[in-house]
Amino acid sequence: MASIWEYANPVKFIRTTDRLLPWLSAAAVVTLLVGLVWGFFFTPDDYRQGSTVKIIYLHVPAALMAINAWLMMLVASLIWIVRRHHVSALGARAAAPVGAVMTVIALVTGALWGQPMWGTWWEWDPRLTSFLILFLFYLGYMALWAAIEDDDTAADLTSILCLVGSVFAILSRYAVNFWNQGLHQGASVMRAGALAGDTEERVSNVFAVPLFVSMAGFALLFIALVFLRTQTEIRARRTRALMARERMG
Repeated sequence: MASIWEYANPVKFIRTTDRLLPWLSAAAVVTLLVGLVWGFFFTPDDYRQGSTVKIIYLHVPAALMAINAWLMMLVASLIWIVRRHHVSALGARAAAPVGAVMTVIALVTGALWGQPMWGTWWEWDPRLTSFLILFLFYLGYMALWAAIEDDDTAADLTSILCLVGSVFAILSRYAVNFWNQGLHQGASVMRAGALAGDTEERVSNVFAVPLFVSMAGFALLFIALVFLRTQTEIRARRTRALMARERMG
């Protein structure tokens, strides 16, 4: 555990992520290309949904990362509250815009998928509503960081906001299990037996395999972007500190 906390040192974090970023970026690009090209061009149309089912290769990975990004922010915020490591607070700040973009992608692709399937662009379904609220929390989190000049105070307040918003991140993931009502289908990918169970909602391997490749690509892209943005936040904080010293001197 001692070695893990060494990366709370900004200099070591930047040096380590500098070595990892080229590999992560290349892996993200290759995996995304393989997953999306495979899914959009080399899978058949679904017998019920036709070609619209291929939105799954954008919608599901983006929705998954939107939720997991907030959970990553929650962990980083808790580390800040408990151990006061600045890298964790800045990592949470860095992840917020990435998570917000993932949420927008999920909402837009969900609307494009829902209209031909449900006959409507939007429905106040429990999962859709909680996902929209999660997006508003992303906006509020970023706005709170921007509104407070003192970084430590901003980190404290945004960490509390992150704790509250985590309720909606969990609801976004499990709303279809909590409420049976609503248009959104139940879990058919990220659950035990999704590839092997004899159920009507399970995903066929012909769709599931490229979907998992796309999900891996989105995850690698998220990690690479968070590392890059965290480096930027560390350097920006250092620049602000130096400018403050010059003004005082």
